[in-house]
Amino acid sequence: MLNEQALNERAQHFLKVLIERYIRDGQPVGSRTLAKDAGMELSPATIRNVMADLEDQGLITSPHTSAGRVPTVHGYRLFVDSLISLQPVDHRSIKRLQGELDEKEAPQNLVETASRFLSGLTHMAGVVMIPRHDQILIRELQFVHLSDMRVLAILVTSQGEVLNRIVETSRLFTRDELEQASRFINDHYSGLELDAIKSRIVREMEEYQQNMDKLMREALSIADKALQDEGEDQDYIVSGQTNLMDFDELAQLDRIKMMFDAFSEKQEILHLLDRCSQAEGVQLFIGEESGYGPLEKCSVVTAPYEMDNTVVGVLGVIGPTRMAYDRVIPIVDITAKMLGAALKSA
Repeated sequence: MLNEQALNERAQHFLKVLIERYIRDGQPVGSRTLAKDAGMELSPATIRNVMADLEDQGLITSPHTSAGRVPTVHGYRLFVDSLISLQPVDHRSIKRLQGELDEKEAPQNLVETASRFLSGLTHMAGVVMIPRHDQILIRELQFVHLSDMRVLAILVTSQGEVLNRIVETSRLFTRDELEQASRFINDHYSGLELDAIKSRIVREMEEYQQNMDKLMREALSIADKALQDEGEDQDYIVSGQTNLMDFDELAQLDRIKMMFDAFSEKQEILHLLDRCSQAEGVQLFIGEESGYGPLEKCSVVTAPYEMDNTVVGVLGVIGPTRMAYDRVIPIVDITAKMLGAALKSA
C-alpha cells in the first residue's frame, strides 16, 4: 500500500503543493507552476522527473487535454492521511453555531440547523442523520383509539420528543383497554432504550405468554408493532445540494441528475452514513472509495455525533474530490461535537 515512506521528502513536498494548487484553482498543474509554488531551485528536467515518478506510482495523472497533472484518488488519500495541515475553525463561526444550536429547540430543528451550517460554511452539501431513536430512552408510551382497528401510539422520549405511530390491530379496543395497556407498558418498560424495549418485548411474549392475560399480550403486540415501525423512519436532512452545481467537474447534467436522485432515494447514502457510525472520529470516502456510483466524483467527510457517550447519528459534507480537506475536516468534527452537546441539553 502506498504511504509517505514510499516517497522521498522532495516528492512528498511536490505532491502536497500540487494538490493544494489543484484544490484552489481546479486546473491541471504544470511544471512551471509547481516549481514556483514549491519554492525550490530545481531544473525543469528534475521537476518533470519527480512528476513522472508521482505519476508512475498512481498519485497524479495527466488529462488528455493538458500537459499539467491532477491528483488521483490515491494521491488525495496519501495527502489527507499523511501530508495535510488542518486549519482550525475560526472563532466567529463556532460562536455562530453555538448561537444557532439553541438548546430549547426540538432535535429535528437542531439537525436542520447543523445541516445548514455545514452547507453554508463549506459551500457544499451538508448531510445530518436524524438521531436514531433505538438508542434514546423512552419516557412514556400511550395508546389512543382512532377508528375501527387502528390505534395511535404516542412515544415520548427522555428528550421530550414526541413520535407518533399508527398501528393496525387485530380487534377493536375500548378506551379503558387502551389505558390499561398503556399503564402496563409504562410500568414495565419506561426509562429503557428503544432497542432494549423491542428485544425485551419479543422475549417476554415468547416466555410468558401462557401466564399473561389476553389484554397484556395484546398490549405487548401493539407496542411491538409501534416500535418496529419507528425504526423504518431513520432518515437524514440534506442542505445545499445545488452548491454542487458550482463545481465544473460535477456540473454535467447526467451527473447532477444521478446525485440528486441519490439524495432523493436516500437508501444508499444512509447505508454509507451508517457505516461511518461504526468508526470513531472523522471518516473520509474519496471518489470511488464510497463504493457508490453517483458519488464516484465526490468526497464524503463524516463524523459521528453522540449523546451520553452513545453514537446516535452521523453528519458530514458531500462535495467534489477537489475540496479543501484542511478546512472541511475540522468543520465536520466540531459540528458533530456541538450537535451532540446541544441534543444532550435539549
